[in-house]
Amino acid sequence: MFDALSERLAGVFKGLRGRGRITEENVAQAMADIRNALLEADVHVDIARDFCTEVQKQAIGREIIETLKPEQVLVQVVHEELVRLMGPVDPKIPFVSPGPTILMLAGLQGSGKTTTCGKLAKMLRSKGKRPLMVAADLKRPAAIDQLEVLGGQVEVPVYAERGHQNVVKVCRNGIKHARKNDCDVVLIDTAGRLAIDEDMMAEVAKVAQITQPHQIYLVIDAMTGQDAVNTAKSFNERLELDGVILTKFDSDTRGGAALSVKAITGKPIKFVGVGEKLENLEAFHPERIAGRILGMGDVLSLVEQAQQQFDEGEAEKMQEKMAKGTLTLDDFLDQMRKVQKMGSIKGLMKMMPGMSSAMADVDIDDGELDQLEAIILSMSRKERQDPSIINTSRRRRIARGSGCDPQDVSGLVKQFDMMRDQMKAMAGMSMMGRMKSLAGLSQAAMSGQGFGRKIKGSTTKVRKLSSKDKRKTRKKKRRR
Repeated sequence: MFDALSERLAGVFKGLRGRGRITEENVAQAMADIRNALLEADVHVDIARDFCTEVQKQAIGREIIETLKPEQVLVQVVHEELVRLMGPVDPKIPFVSPGPTILMLAGLQGSGKTTTCGKLAKMLRSKGKRPLMVAADLKRPAAIDQLEVLGGQVEVPVYAERGHQNVVKVCRNGIKHARKNDCDVVLIDTAGRLAIDEDMMAEVAKVAQITQPHQIYLVIDAMTGQDAVNTAKSFNERLELDGVILTKFDSDTRGGAALSVKAITGKPIKFVGVGEKLENLEAFHPERIAGRILGMGDVLSLVEQAQQQFDEGEAEKMQEKMAKGTLTLDDFLDQMRKVQKMGSIKGLMKMMPGMSSAMADVDIDDGELDQLEAIILSMSRKERQDPSIINTSRRRRIARGSGCDPQDVSGLVKQFDMMRDQMKAMAGMSMMGRMKSLAGLSQAAMSGQGFGRKIKGSTTKVRKLSSKDKRKTRKKKRRR
């Protein structure tokens, strides 16, 4: 989300390098550039102005510590102010006893409210809770069907009354059903509109008044920019929100909503949706987001995601295989699938300290990982265990089975051999190091080995052969 802002800020800090002291003149110039960067990121003009004024006040006259450089001092001040701007935030849900704890979700239509309800249910279930989702959106066609499908995917029951028009009665009955069936959390998915109107506001206000939810979360779409902030302000005036859930946080947006919503509404962002999968919901930590914006990475979030996917016992076995150099393509495929569940490889790499700028010009299409998987699955078990036996005839067979060229198979095997040797030399490699190697293999295999043919389930672009290429191909076939 913050790529453009991060690049602009990196340029500002770079301009301060080599200076022995932060002065009013160079700070003023840096603040003008930072203010422009914030405005381009769709941050509210008043917030951008106040932010820069406070940073300038804190930075001017600070003595340079021996081990620090001027730009590092300014980075520290900007980081502190970003955390203050977005926080403090307590992402914990205050559960009540006896239950159920009632959580109400509100928002405009299309903001991802129903999907977020499913994500919250999955997260709560993983923490040992017994949630119930109440289908209180009686306006949108198929809203009940969508929630029931999500409930089936996350194994959480859904309370619904089809053909009913009294949303307050449905919510009241849903809470009674939760008490009877020993459900300790109730998630109420309310109806939205394409825009704020009095009917919607009156309905959600009445639901809140009757059900008395312990927490009310507003779900807003990060891609709507300042409109999202205005929406949050309007809802907060009628509902007294407890927090905001920002969806599409992984999208290519400018990030102004994330930086502005707390300052304007006074309500913190509690959770962020970082992908389309139901497990892609994260607690919002201002200090970690500030680190991402400034290119410092986000190791804590990365470790938390890794812990959810990688079993400790399996990790130890994998470590032993790396040390012995006996890693197989089956092992690589298993690890690659787990990394994919954590999010895009490029996004994960950016969470490592110092990797944000290095990944700026790197293009990793996660859809092309499907092609790597197709190649590996087209191999026999023996070939996956020992890739060195893959000769010319085997390469052709694997290529036909995976819809690619024989040289693509060769490229994958060569890159895998190199990675296996590297891992053997670095037997104590951490999880982050392992992910870095996986990303390097994927990038090298996809970009350097001529991948291009379209296969089922891949987003790879089709490569058109020129007449010259076709003549060369025919000559190669005749020589064979």
